[in-house]
Formats: sequence, C-alpha cells, structure tokens
Amino acid sequence: MNTHQPHPALSCPPTTAGWKIPAAAWMVTAVFILSNSATPLYLHWQRQFAFSSGTLTVIFAAYIIGLLGALLIAGQLSDRLGRKAVLLPGFLIAMAACGLFATAASVGALIAARFLTGVAVGVIVSAGMAAVVDAGGPDRKRQASQAASIAMVLGAGLGPLLAGTLAQQLDHPAGPLFATVFALLASALATMWALPMPPRAGIGSGGGPLRLPSVPAQNRLDLALGVAVFAPGLSATSFVLALGPALLSKLLHVTSPLLAGGTACLMFMSATAVQFAVRKLPIRTILMLGATATALSMLALIGVIHAALPALLLTAASLAGMGQGLGQLGGLTAIGMRVPDHQRAQANSLLNIGAYIPAGLLPVATGFLMDHAGMAVGATTFAVVLITAASAAACLVAARLQH
Repeated sequence: MNTHQPHPALSCPPTTAGWKIPAAAWMVTAVFILSNSATPLYLHWQRQFAFSSGTLTVIFAAYIIGLLGALLIAGQLSDRLGRKAVLLPGFLIAMAACGLFATAASVGALIAARFLTGVAVGVIVSAGMAAVVDAGGPDRKRQASQAASIAMVLGAGLGPLLAGTLAQQLDHPAGPLFATVFALLASALATMWALPMPPRAGIGSGGGPLRLPSVPAQNRLDLALGVAVFAPGLSATSFVLALGPALLSKLLHVTSPLLAGGTACLMFMSATAVQFAVRKLPIRTILMLGATATALSMLALIGVIHAALPALLLTAASLAGMGQGLGQLGGLTAIGMRVPDHQRAQANSLLNIGAYIPAGLLPVATGFLMDHAGMAVGATTFAVVLITAASAAACLVAARLQH
C-alpha cells in the first residue's frame, strides 16, 4: 500500500485551486503596476531636474540593479523559508518606493525609488510567481504558469495607463498616482496574508549558505532557450519604457503623457492577449513566435525612426509586447512543467536574471549613444542588435528544442 502523502504545497483540490490562482496572481499584478507607473512621468521629471537621455536610462537601470540583486537571493530564500517570509518585506519595500516617487525632489530620489521598485519586483517574480504555480497544485501547473505570466504583463500595462491618464489631467500627478498604487499594494499585501501558503515550498530546500540560483542539469537547456527568447523581447519593451517618451517627444514631436502611457499599455496588453491566443500551443512554437515578434518589432522601430510615423511606433510597441509575453510564457511554462517544485523559484530567478541583464545594459548603452550620435543612430543600432539576437534565438530553438 502506498502511504506517501503529497506535500501541502503540491496538493491543491480543484475546488480550492480555482480561487487561489487569481488571488495569488493579484499579488504579482499589483507589484507590476508599480514597476512601470513612472514611465509617463519621465519627461516631466526630465524637464524639472534637467537631465539627459543617458541619465534617464541610468534611472531606469537602477531598477534593473535592484531587481537582479533581489533575484540572486529571493528565490532561494523563498524555497527555504516559504513564500510569505519573502513576500512580506517585498511588499513593504514596494510601498516605500511609492513614498519616494510621490515626494521626489532630485534625480537621486528617483534613482532610489527605481532601485527599491526593482528589489520589490525581484521578490515578486521569484517568490510571487512561484506562489501562483504552487496555488495551482500538480494538476494545474500549466494554467497557473499562464496566470503568473499574464498577471505580470497585465500589471506592467495598467501602471503606465493609470499614470498617463493622471498626468494628462493633473499638473502634479505624482502624489495622487503613487497614493493610488500604494493602496493597490496594500490590498495585495492583505491578499498575501490571507492566502494559505505552506511554511516551506517543498522538500529538499535545506539550509546552508546561500549560493547562486541553480536548476538541475536536465533543465538547463529549457532555461537557456527561454532566456534566449525572453531577453530580446524584454530588451525591446525596456527600450519603449525608458526611451519611448523621449522618442515621441524629440523625434516625432508628440508630448502627450497619455499617449506615452497608452503606448506602454498597448505593449503589455498585446503581451497579455497573445498569451491567451497561444496557451494550447507547444512550448517550442511559443518560443519561435516570440523571437519572430521581437524581430518584427525592431523592423517597425527602424521604420518609425526613418519615416517619422507615430502609428508605426504603436506597431513596434505591440510587437515588442508580444515578443516579451511569448518568451516569458514559454520560459515559465517550461519551468512550471519540468523543474522540480522545490527549485521552481530559483529557476524563475535565473530566467529573469538572464533576461534582465541585457534588458538593463542595452537601453543604457543606447541612451548614451543617443546623447553622442543622435537619437536616430542610437535607436537604429539598438534595433539591429535585437534583430540579430532574436534571429539567433529562433535558430537555437528550432535546432535544439524538439517539442
């Protein structure tokens, strides 16, 4: 007689999993609303504090630094100590970032706020997204992985739309905007507190010193191919977030914060919609489509630069969102389906570390290139680099992934 009892984190009756998945996903959405809420306000702060495009990308990169630092340890701590032990400080840090944004009076304050935002996002993409998959139990891993991915891009799109709407209507939108985001984070914190989670995520996550995140050898190819597609897509959306408003203003002579926020929102709504459309396709097909969408988005960006057509920027943003969403979905689904449960948060961390490093470095390098060689040269160079990277990723997936 088999007396083995599944771990509580891994056994979730269908009747309870139904509400646990969206409840856990709301935690992810709330933090990602914060992640991009500042995007439509960058031009306002740039005029107020008189900084260059290079400095603007440094502010954006502070987010990447905080996120990468959190990703290095948050996944391991979550797998060892349990999700709530890591999520609670993550939410408190996110709320502190709201306060800094609302009262920012210098570039230094913006950098600090972006850094704390990155730390909070690093916590949520490792512990929070793993908690969403935990909530699905063994029978709903693919559904829960999709919910986690959609929650991320949905929040990332709603943030700039909310910010752009307030910036269009108010002379000083930062205070009302980040007070609203603070309230949303508080509701997500309450959800986290009420959501049943085991004290530890799974067996095999014992003590000892913290190490670099890792996954079993048999899962490394899945992870590498996910990163290969997710990284160019995320770099494309990072460019739109960091430099899209400047591109609209300086190259296309469009200064509406609502349009800047709407462009970012369209990008992430496209990422959300495409994940629903492909949810039943094989992982290999999802990754191939993601690489293709990123390459097409950069071709559209080149058209924006040289034809000066704002409509093409919307096309480029929409395709970039699809590229990120598909790469993210393919990577997260492979992790959710194939990586052992007690190493899932670490695998999530590695997927995002691999994607966010180029997504931080490339826009920063592009911002400084724009300062020295002009916006058209910098943006075109960035587009060519990403077309090359996405094409190489598609070739790797086609050659190495069988299903």
